[in-house]
Amino acid sequence: MQYGENIRLALKGLTDHKFRSFLTMLGIIFGVASVITMLSIGEGAKREAIAKYQDLGVNNIIIREKSLSDSELEDVRAKFSQGLSIQDARVIQEIVPGVEKIASQAEKSSDVKYNDKSVKSTIIGITPDFLGMMNYSVEKGYLINKNHYDKRLKVCVLGAGIAATFFKGEEPVGQMVKIDDQWLEVIGVLKTKSLFTETVGELAARDLNTDVYVPLSLFLNRFTPENILASQIQQITVQINNSDKLMEASKIIDEILKRHHFNNDDYSIVIPFELLKQEEKERQIYNILLGAIAAISLLVGGIGIMNIMLATVMERTREIGIRRAVGARKVDIMSQFVTESVAISITGGIIGVLIGVLLSLTVTLFTDITTFIKPYSVLVAFSFSVIVGVSFGYLPAKNAANLKPVDSIRHE
Repeated sequence: MQYGENIRLALKGLTDHKFRSFLTMLGIIFGVASVITMLSIGEGAKREAIAKYQDLGVNNIIIREKSLSDSELEDVRAKFSQGLSIQDARVIQEIVPGVEKIASQAEKSSDVKYNDKSVKSTIIGITPDFLGMMNYSVEKGYLINKNHYDKRLKVCVLGAGIAATFFKGEEPVGQMVKIDDQWLEVIGVLKTKSLFTETVGELAARDLNTDVYVPLSLFLNRFTPENILASQIQQITVQINNSDKLMEASKIIDEILKRHHFNNDDYSIVIPFELLKQEEKERQIYNILLGAIAAISLLVGGIGIMNIMLATVMERTREIGIRRAVGARKVDIMSQFVTESVAISITGGIIGVLIGVLLSLTVTLFTDITTFIKPYSVLVAFSFSVIVGVSFGYLPAKNAANLKPVDSIRHE
């Protein structure tokens, strides 16, 4: 009965002084909303980062040809480096401990044609293990295999975007597309990949869904770039069986390539797992900063609740005196005012949760930032609002309970 009466009185106080109650809640509302928005942005960034680096292969080491001008390439070739080659990949596989798989790839920009349609694409010559190592999966048909590679078969696998452009309402598998002067049979279509929108090392940002994949043996025989200075291949991907050995393996690979390339700096080494850990550290700093801002908002909201509750105690001094005179205990008075402060913080917390969720959805809708709301973030934010209500409502409640009944009744 007592707790029910306290809640009823608390809600009556809120409705009797709507504007004052709303102003008191503002700090809590902003604090809770900012906590939820901050956590949702952080979670969205985390998921994007994980997806991005999973696409590169978390246990992979990527050796990439550096982008050099023709004059720089001439200098490198004059110093006996022929750039990345299949031989580099073979030596790495033989020498580096813990290598599970290795894949080479060569690239060329070209037009892909089907009937009267033409699309600018990156033609990528690959070895059979490449697509699996980079977490590609097939939507239709099948991937390039050892048989295609060994026999230099004229086959290709299309990215989801280029397939959608060419084959609206048609079955792509079994169709023939033209690249340069070569006709290739489509044997598969990949599932849609996240857009690679960020340059990582020498890995340039681009739309992976417009790529076309062919056997590397066919590529080197039929699609070799016209530039005679170009490397035989542009990338080597090495998969290590233990992520703890990535740095050690990368150092060995670097030493091998230095010897093979006569100390020419014409390649770069990218370790997605290390980049993921680095991004995680940067995101933690960002989250701490936003968390501090949100905590300040909640603190301001708590101070606002305490000030209003102190003013409320002054306004209701006579009421407190009368209640004490007719038998109310100190704990009864304290519980009444603590209940009122908690009611303010809970109401503000609920409004803050709704605004936080709405802000998170708005950020995703109108910007390029991806957000993801986890239930625990809502629970954490709301719990903090309740804790603030109890903490900052305690002092005014204690002051109210300690008032002397006789002096309180005489108070004007």
